[in-house]
Parts: sequence; C-alpha cells; structure tokens
Amino acid sequence: MADLPAFAAPPPHVRAADFGHVLVLVDYRTGHVQGLLPATAERFRDAARTGGTGHLNERLATQLLTAGLLAPAPAATQWPVIRAATTSASWGTTEHLAGITRPASVPARALLGAAAALTAITVVEAAGERRTAMFRVINVVHRAASSCRRPATPEQAAAAVLAVRAAGWHSPARTACLEESAATALLLASRRLAVTWCHGIAADPVRLHAWVQTEDGAPVAEPPSTGAYTPVLTLGARHHRQP
Repeated sequence: MADLPAFAAPPPHVRAADFGHVLVLVDYRTGHVQGLLPATAERFRDAARTGGTGHLNERLATQLLTAGLLAPAPAATQWPVIRAATTSASWGTTEHLAGITRPASVPARALLGAAAALTAITVVEAAGERRTAMFRVINVVHRAASSCRRPATPEQAAAAVLAVRAAGWHSPARTACLEESAATALLLASRRLAVTWCHGIAADPVRLHAWVQTEDGAPVAEPPSTGAYTPVLTLGARHHRQP
C-alpha cells in the first residue's frame, strides 16, 4: 500500500448508498455505478469511518481510485454513506404493470410547453460526451431550480408530468425517467414553480430511477413501487445540494 495515499474520500459528485447486503456507489459526473458485495462493502464501511485507505485492500483501493470513486485527501475525514431502505424478498410474487400505455391527451398549449422542455433536455444530453450527459442534465435542473419562487401544488406538478409524458410519446428521442423528470422540473421552473427532483436507488436487483416530488415529499404521478427507491441525490425546493 506504499504507493496509495494514506487518506482518501469520495469526491462530492459520488454518492454511496448502503443496503446492508450490497453497497452502491454512483458517480454523477460519469453515470458510473459500482456495486460492492458483502466482503468489499464491509471494507468500505470500515474505511468510511476513518477516512483511511488502510482498511481497503490494495486491489480494492486501486480500483476505486482509478475509477474516480475515491480521491486522495489531505487528512482523515468520515465518508458520507446513505443508509438505504431495503424491501423484503418477494420471491417473484410482486406484480408490476408491463407494456406501454398511451398517455392521456393534454391541452395543446400544455403539450407545446412540455415539448419545448423535453427538447431542451434532449439537446443538453447531445451537446457533449455521452458519458457526462447525466451530469449536464443535473446542472440544468439545478440552475432551473434556483429560479423558482414558490412550490408547485400537487395539481400543477401532476399536470406537468402528464404533459411531458404526452410530449414524450411523440418524441423520436429517448424519453425515460431521467429525461421525463428533468423536463418536468424545467417546465415548472419556466413558471417559477418548484418541485424536488430525485434520483434514487433500489436493490434486488440494483436499479436506478428519477422522479419529481412535491414539497411535502409525495412522488408525483408515480406508481407505489417508487417507494422502494432511496433518494440519493435531490435538487430543488428545499434541497440544493449539487454534485
């Protein structure tokens, strides 16, 4: 371990979520996701308590430093690790809706505004390296949130989500949860209305999801399964922590 720094820490744009049986690291600059299984997760926890690389074996420390999930630090500091919610095993008995459902019709004016917001997010994603597309989208959401003056009501937020989904139905570009939630935040911000943009992680299997919620913490136009996700990064409303 002579060539390794004595102290390290995750950079500000890296988040760690601990599910107990798996620890997940997300790099919001590159979109890289790394899962640590029990043995390596325990080493990471020990290192997180002390800030020293001595608790990591040389191979693990090298991998995390090379991947940018850790960076050398001048002194020992505790690493922030989010305690993630776990759900009991369903053994295949949990049902999820499958297939594509056409979004409900929305007024033409709302559809045009949503299409403009969705187009803006698509352009941001395309304006640079693919690996940093998510980081560019996050920056746009952060800037838009800073212009908001009052929280959106649940009705206003739901109308924005439904309008973006309707616009996404006709869009030739990729429209998944990241684009949909970011466009919703942008659409509401154009009216100085704030929601909280969330990006979270669930386990078994490890999966990621982005959504918006109202100021009281209620997910907007989301299925109950969204409750399985632990928010790891939140922007807007009362939250302004940027990676």
